[in-house]
Amino acid sequence: MTLHTGHVGLNVTDLDRSLAFYRDVLGFVLVAEGKEDDRRYAFLGDGERLVLTLWQQAGEPYDGDRAGLHHLALEAESIERVREYEQALRAYGAAFAHEGVVAHREGADSGGIFFHDPDGTRLEISVPSGVQGAPAPHESAPTCGFF
Repeated sequence: MTLHTGHVGLNVTDLDRSLAFYRDVLGFVLVAEGKEDDRRYAFLGDGERLVLTLWQQAGEPYDGDRAGLHHLALEAESIERVREYEQALRAYGAAFAHEGVVAHREGADSGGIFFHDPDGTRLEISVPSGVQGAPAPHESAPTCGFF
C-alpha cells in the first residue's frame, strides 16, 4: 500500500479552547488560522508538515458511540517524552482514561498515555518500545481499542 496519513481533521466546539490545548499543551505549531465567525479553523503542524486541522463545526462534544474517529494516536520519540506530556496534561487538567503509562496489551513493550481533549476526543501518546513491565488495563484486548 502506498497511502500514508496526510493530516487529521477534528471538529471542535470551541476553536480557541482547542487551539490552546493542542498548541500550548501538546506543542503543535500554528501554521494558519481562519477567523471568520462562521468559518473558523486552525492548521497545526510539527514544524515540518501539516499534522492536524481543527474545524469549529461541532455543536456537541465527541461521542464515542457514533461511527467515525475512534481515537487519535500520536507517537513520541521516547518514554521520557511521554512522561513529560503526561505532566503537562495533568497540569492542564486533562481527563485520563488510565492512570499513568500503560502497555498496549499484556506483556507488550509498546504503550503510553490515554486521555481526552477539551471536547472529549480520545487521544493517545505512545512509544513503540520502552514500557516493558507497565500494566495493561485489559488482558484480552488492545488498550487503545477500549478507552
